[in-house]
Amino acid sequence: MIRLLRYTIPALFCLLIQPAAAQVFTSSNLPIVIINTGGQAIPDEPKITASMALIDNGPGQLNHPNDAPNGYNGQIGIEIRGSTSQFYAKKPYTIELRDAAGNDQDISLMGMPAESDWALISPLNDKTLMRDVLAYLYAAKAMEWAPRVRFCEVMINGQYEGVYVMLETIKRGKDRVNIKKLETPDIADTSLTGGYLLRIDKYGPSPGNVGGNWLSDFPPKPGAWQQTWFQYRYPKADAIQPEQENYIQNHIRQFEQMLAGSNAAAQYQNWLDQDSWVNYLLVNELTKNTDAYRLSSYFYKDRDDVDPRIKMGPVWDFNIAFGIGDYCNGQLYTGWVKDFNTVCPDDAWIIHFWWEKLWQTPSFRQRVVERWSELRANAWSDQTLFGTIDSLSSLLNQAQLRNFQRWPVMGTYVWPNAFVGNNYSEEQAYLEDWLQHRLEWLDAQMTTLYVKQPEDPAVRVFPNPANHELYIKAGSEKDGMLNYSVSIFSPDGRVVYRESHQSQFGMMKMELPGGLATGLYVIRLMDTRGQVLTGKVFIAE
Repeated sequence: MIRLLRYTIPALFCLLIQPAAAQVFTSSNLPIVIINTGGQAIPDEPKITASMALIDNGPGQLNHPNDAPNGYNGQIGIEIRGSTSQFYAKKPYTIELRDAAGNDQDISLMGMPAESDWALISPLNDKTLMRDVLAYLYAAKAMEWAPRVRFCEVMINGQYEGVYVMLETIKRGKDRVNIKKLETPDIADTSLTGGYLLRIDKYGPSPGNVGGNWLSDFPPKPGAWQQTWFQYRYPKADAIQPEQENYIQNHIRQFEQMLAGSNAAAQYQNWLDQDSWVNYLLVNELTKNTDAYRLSSYFYKDRDDVDPRIKMGPVWDFNIAFGIGDYCNGQLYTGWVKDFNTVCPDDAWIIHFWWEKLWQTPSFRQRVVERWSELRANAWSDQTLFGTIDSLSSLLNQAQLRNFQRWPVMGTYVWPNAFVGNNYSEEQAYLEDWLQHRLEWLDAQMTTLYVKQPEDPAVRVFPNPANHELYIKAGSEKDGMLNYSVSIFSPDGRVVYRESHQSQFGMMKMELPGGLATGLYVIRLMDTRGQVLTGKVFIAE
């Protein structure tokens, strides 16, 4: 019954929303997408032929619905996209750019690289309108590739439909998942080995329609009634050759046998690109994406002469992230998403055993710690993460007002809202407060994940107790000058200080932040070589 409710609630709710009457829409600082279906209803599938005009006068310029199209003006194929999201009254769409003859054509939209396939996603339950966009912007700073995104306002058949996000879809291509093209004749030798783009996901929009192209030999967890299906994304199921199917299925089967075996810790890095898996994990843990690892979970393998290892990603689908979900502890800023199987063991789709086995491997956890420190020192610093939220909020300042006139959901529960704000400012404040607490929790967790080796040195701190300043012995006099990321954790595990420092001849001096309560604090340093050092200091009044 619990699994059923997760799908009936959105379906019921979409019947309760009464979109407001069309309001006057004269200009926008966002690009404007105008779609005309000629009176046809847009189905789930297949795509119907329609026209699309894109008005995009550039950054800092206003766009008007009656401006001449300058970003695109031509034919498209369009259908409703998504799984749970298509139950909402505000529909998401898949767009395929076509020439006059109906063939795909690659064209740049809103400054993004030219391609034919795009998604128009429709934030509704997310009343900040920005969670998906934030996740992709954060992911782009950490991963090899993440879908590019642009906000826009959409009109369909003369009706204003609100704020949407134009999004690159996940497909093979030099500007998307850049793996080798696998042709029909590539059925032997090195050409057979890649590239392949695969996915773990639900199989269709209905919760009862579960399946895929082939089934894993291993259950998601010991004794599970659930199964894990793998799906072809490239080549597509109707284009992949039997030899190619046999190759990639056997390759994944051998990978799983290795990972399930007793010697996985010594072998796994020969099979997978560890950094891509670590980055994927950190993006989903930062955002606490409830669907992570088990739904819309992409992975790929290039040709052996390029890279024989399996890479994880790209990331996809964050509409139930950043504390928005009121089920399976999604609203809590504490807890690992990777532990979903423990939190919601009876869900129809649980996390495959790969992640638990990797997490049990000390070298994998150590790389998680190191990569987290690297990202937090720059790309994911508080200033960068929260600055992005402020920037998007400013960008949406006027458009969000029109969106919520069209879709009057502010102050109303929309599945699966864990928080219902009365206005946009309250929704943004909740997002920022949740993210701040999430970062503090993850920072604290990283101090417990590090597996200290016997040869690792500890830092010496003096004076100890301390109250205003510290001297830290972080190496030897032979080290010369080294750069360190320095974090101080309070007795309850919160990060109370993080800065970059330089040591000269193994010594550094730092001023303590004011207002620290009396107690024992942990100091953690990481140098540019990835070496981690830890120590303790008692802060006195």
